[in-house]
Amino acid sequence: MLMIVDLIINAIITFIPVLIVIAFTILFERKLLGAIQRREGPNNVGLFGLLQSFIDGFKLIFKENILPYKSNKILFFLCSLLIFVMSLSSWSLIPISEDSTNVDSDYTIFIIFAFSIINVYFIILAGWASNSKYAFIGALRSAAQMISYEVYFGLLLLPIFFFTKSTNLVDIILMQKECWFVVPFYPIFIMFFVTSLAETNRSPFDLPEAEAEIVAGYNVEYSGLSFSFFFLAEYNNILLNCSYIVIFFFGGFLFGSWSSPLIFFIKVFFLVSIFIFLRGIVPRYRYDQLMLIGWKKFLPLILGLCIFYSIIIIFFPLTQYIFILCFLLISNYYYFYYWFRIVKNDK
Repeated sequence: MLMIVDLIINAIITFIPVLIVIAFTILFERKLLGAIQRREGPNNVGLFGLLQSFIDGFKLIFKENILPYKSNKILFFLCSLLIFVMSLSSWSLIPISEDSTNVDSDYTIFIIFAFSIINVYFIILAGWASNSKYAFIGALRSAAQMISYEVYFGLLLLPIFFFTKSTNLVDIILMQKECWFVVPFYPIFIMFFVTSLAETNRSPFDLPEAEAEIVAGYNVEYSGLSFSFFFLAEYNNILLNCSYIVIFFFGGFLFGSWSSPLIFFIKVFFLVSIFIFLRGIVPRYRYDQLMLIGWKKFLPLILGLCIFYSIIIIFFPLTQYIFILCFLLISNYYYFYYWFRIVKNDK
């Protein structure tokens, strides 16, 4: 009985702050997009509109939950709830300090991958259970997009695992005391960042929610509390993917000799602001362009970089940073030239 009470208390301590952070992230996005588009963001509810997200949440909770005709009512509600629970559970595996004993394991990263992959099934079931062609098409597009970029999500981390000789997230962070991995693994960071945008269905890769094509994607039939679960899960996944970028490329909770959870969250919100900024300035890609970038452009680049970094790490263990930096200086121009050609051309 005491064990169950402890689990409940730990869950409350972990998840309530996360929900508050998600609420302020939504507010931050609306404020920043308002500044980009030269308009005012939320400013009526609370001081400077600080309570707007909480009022929106209460509104969704008390709205009527409309069930589509001939929908699978059990799956219809469970899918939205499980997507939210799975995305929220991943925070228990994120090391925000050196004393995060619950994530001090070599298998943590595989559990994170498992949580991410399971969400694909819930999205497909949510679209199917709605008994709507628009929702099902959105679910298929979202699943194809997430599965495609999930492959690169894992491949891009292989050179970091080779270099650190560990899959333990805390060990990876501690090895960045002298130099953040964004320096030697700069091309991998760029592709990992783009992959994170596609993985979270964010602009310019928010194809499942392309309003002009399929209304609003897999959650078009959801309303009230069920819709709020999808909404919160989306923003939670943005925070999670920014956390992964901070862990693997920006030293996690470290800043020189300083170590603090506050440092970790400052880095995360810096990356979140870039996510939001891109939504305000970059137009949406077509679906065929998204798949073209993934399978025909990114995959050869990722495999080539994995081979290159593996050779450097194996055969030049003492001078790997020098060789990698020389590679960056030589290939920087050609890499960005090739990247802008990908962005510019449809073929």
